[in-house]
Amino acid sequence: MRLRLFTILALAVAVGLAVAASPYASSSPDGLERVAGDEGFADDGRLHAIQDDAPVPDYTFPGIEDSRPATALAGFVGTLLVFGLGYGLAALLRRRRPAPT
Repeated sequence: MRLRLFTILALAVAVGLAVAASPYASSSPDGLERVAGDEGFADDGRLHAIQDDAPVPDYTFPGIEDSRPATALAGFVGTLLVFGLGYGLAALLRRRRPAPT
């Protein structure tokens, strides 16, 4: 029971942070993007094919014009997806463990 409560609280904190903090993340370019801009070759790059069809491109949810709610929604959905994948993997590994003798 304690593990379940901890999991629920940890998920709530992660979702809360993703929704509340992600819209206020810095819009400044990261180190590599900054160097590419400073050196003048940022426009020479192109996206990888998988990035063209990304479900949530540039960390904003498509179809929402205001960037803050779009980013918050992307954080919410991304956090739930990662949690779901981790939970599913843990459940799968738990089932495959041999019974103690």
